[in-house]
Amino acid sequence: MPYRSRRPSAGGAVRPVALITGASSGIGAAVAARIAAEGGWHLLLNGRDEERLTAVAKETSGTPLPTDLTDPRGREWLVARALHREGRVDALIAGAGIGWAGPFTRMPAGALDAVLSVNLSAALHLVRLVLPGMVARGTGHIVLIGSMAGCVGVRDEAVYAAAKGGLMSFAESLRYELARTGVRVSMILPGAVDTPFFTRRGVPYHRNRPRPVPASRVADAVWSALAAGRDDAFVPPWLALPARVHGLAPGVFRALARRFG
Repeated sequence: MPYRSRRPSAGGAVRPVALITGASSGIGAAVAARIAAEGGWHLLLNGRDEERLTAVAKETSGTPLPTDLTDPRGREWLVARALHREGRVDALIAGAGIGWAGPFTRMPAGALDAVLSVNLSAALHLVRLVLPGMVARGTGHIVLIGSMAGCVGVRDEAVYAAAKGGLMSFAESLRYELARTGVRVSMILPGAVDTPFFTRRGVPYHRNRPRPVPASRVADAVWSALAAGRDDAFVPPWLALPARVHGLAPGVFRALARRFG
């Protein structure tokens, strides 16, 4: 069953707990603000920038849990700390992500490992750590922040696209395993989003289309997934069309992509 916002009752009903990664800025911070606006949730917020994370936690009445998700010990610590504080995680929103742009032949080995670690490996390990409790309780929700790049591939972002494509396959496979457990898996698939992501990767966004959307649009999609149990959501929704064209006529899609970028 999807989680719906509910405030604690006079009898002290327990609030559902959401663990959000990448919450110090960008999509993760927007998701924290969106869920906080609905009320009735306890937010556990993860990010590497402790100062920014503390500010977001203050604005959303959340609890900051700063750690580096590229470190396996950091992932273990994060979930152990979350479970120690709240006893459970009802929703995991895996929003942490980094990018690298440029020809694959010039990509440093360290950058390759970092992109795979943050965007793919860390998310899978966090799911591995929180999922047994969800299955045991018969309820829970995993929300993975993917990318349009994982659906169709993007020139000069081969490893980022590979990581997000792997996340999509993981989500689809996991749904089959969890079909009768009461645990939902949702995939959010944005195009370009107006966040510090492009500045931090060192290459600004330069394509004409799609134009970047506000991070709040992605946060709205995350909330819709939590509230209504949606499996997949493209942001903006029209991106579902090129994804379908790629699936049905990949040759046509590639020809258009080479011509129009």
